[in-house]
Amino acid sequence: MNEQTSAASEANGAKRKRGLGVATAYATLKREILELKIPPGSLIDEIKLTERFGMSRTPIREALVRLASDGLVVTLPNRSTVVAPIDFLEMPQFFDALSLMYRVTTRLAAANRTEDEIATIRALQTGYAEAVAAKDVSGMIEVNRNFHAEIARAGKNRYYTELFERLLDEGRRLLRFYYSSFNDELPRAYLDEHEEMVAAIEAQDVARADRVARAHADQIVRQIQAYIAADRRVNAELTL
Repeated sequence: MNEQTSAASEANGAKRKRGLGVATAYATLKREILELKIPPGSLIDEIKLTERFGMSRTPIREALVRLASDGLVVTLPNRSTVVAPIDFLEMPQFFDALSLMYRVTTRLAAANRTEDEIATIRALQTGYAEAVAAKDVSGMIEVNRNFHAEIARAGKNRYYTELFERLLDEGRRLLRFYYSSFNDELPRAYLDEHEEMVAAIEAQDVARADRVARAHADQIVRQIQAYIAADRRVNAELTL
């Protein structure tokens, strides 16, 4: 092997290693942000991350760029990076839009789906059931998002699909509250709602698809609202 070939091989090896480093940092931070282990609004310290992952700042910054494109971190005017806040004041509007898009996209999927799309949706539902059984919260959050996004794509309306995907992405951390309300053990009844949704879409029953989607959205919203509003004060009755 000549020197030029050797140098090229080393460069490619370094590039692959950096790519793996980026992927590792990205996947780890994404999971921790989605599971609220890194709370909304937390400052991202690049120096501490380089120490934690044992890599230079370049792959860390590349991982943060990917997280920013996911809407999970934001860069402030002073160039510092923080975990994207959750705006609780806009929650009613968010839930209103989310509920509507559950219904619209599921209705359209029932009207327009293909056999191949049904097979993809069923495969995602199987993956979701496996994540639920394993109590894999990050897996549940991610596969649930992809399941509903695939239903939206089956509806064949690009504008609805893009809007719903944005809402699903913004709502991923709220699903952490949802699963926490069940101590990460999703009741079988709510897993069955997905099955009913798939069955309605496969049967091309638009009215049934609408009913199931509406009930599904309503129970998720109510559960999250109840969890957020629950009184968890420890010292409320303390006599001083």
